[in-house]
Amino acid sequence: MAHLTQQQVEDTLKTVKYPGFRRDIVSFGLVKEIRIEGATVHVLLEHGIDDLQTLRSIQKDAQAALDALPGVQAAHLELRGKASAPKAAPRKPGPSAHGHPPAGSGDPWAGQAALPQVKSILAVASAKGGVGKSTVATNLALALARRGQKVGLLDADIYGPSLPTMLGIDEQPQISEDRKILPIHKEGIACMSIGFLVPRDKAMIWRGPMVMGAVTQFLNEVVWGDLDVLVVDLPPGTGDAQLTLVQRVPLSGVIMVTTPQDVALIDVVRGIQMFEETKVPIVGVVENMSGFICPHCGHEEDVFGKGGGKRTSDRFGVPYLGSIPIEARVRECGDTGLPVVASSSESPATRAFMEVARQVELFLRERVLSRS
Repeated sequence: MAHLTQQQVEDTLKTVKYPGFRRDIVSFGLVKEIRIEGATVHVLLEHGIDDLQTLRSIQKDAQAALDALPGVQAAHLELRGKASAPKAAPRKPGPSAHGHPPAGSGDPWAGQAALPQVKSILAVASAKGGVGKSTVATNLALALARRGQKVGLLDADIYGPSLPTMLGIDEQPQISEDRKILPIHKEGIACMSIGFLVPRDKAMIWRGPMVMGAVTQFLNEVVWGDLDVLVVDLPPGTGDAQLTLVQRVPLSGVIMVTTPQDVALIDVVRGIQMFEETKVPIVGVVENMSGFICPHCGHEEDVFGKGGGKRTSDRFGVPYLGSIPIEARVRECGDTGLPVVASSSESPATRAFMEVARQVELFLRERVLSRS
């Protein structure tokens, strides 16, 4: 009988899919070492997985695949957690505005560390869905790039990723020699989304720990490279993804997206309060869908009311970054994979996004100077 080879073992492990993904554990970089001694195989899986259920599933499937490999009499599978990256000094938020410490035991900021080569991390958030937050995040990233910034865009909405559609990306990211994920570059920005790794029609039926693990992996195991700013498109609400981001990396600031009607403004207030209590600077408020501009005569109609975003920013004493008009071109461009900032420089919406980007750039520049 022919001797077992490392390639045979690796090919066998490539049949083991990471739970919830169409990619295998080898391409994800979990297989650290393969050692063969006669008919005995030793495999070391190195991981940064916090979710025990995911870890057990991988262990079970990998062990079964190795046991079934012809010529293998014994297969020993070892799991080893990755060593923690060097940490920046933890940023302790202290008591909240209501005098209470943040939820959770111990220091929830103890695991916070800056991303190498990334100068600033900017979150785009909304406490309510349907306000166009992903449209704002994507076009803002493009606007910053057009102002000469080196930009990355992370789609952290695990349950409803929209970046593949908005930028027309239908490919999987590559893996580097040191088993890191390489972002996909489009329109001058480095992009990463869970939507690049799973079929578009697949529902992500994940519990909180798996969501937190995915966000952590995208932060720490993607080769973002030298960036002036990483824009993070958060899911709506104030849940696991938001808390993971706040606890894992030092955020430079957050932009809150809202629409003019009261039901959206009530929710954005909750979002602002959450980030204030975790001591994340509020860059400002962007009011999306502020008015419909007629494509024929140019008349603007305030379909959802007017001035709500400005009133909210005044209430909390944070900047009002501007309003993005309702424009059919914004929706059309997003659906075709070429956002309005990339396709129409003269669009009123593009001009509005460029102005928001200008103010964000000034904010981030001041933050960098204050730390130097």
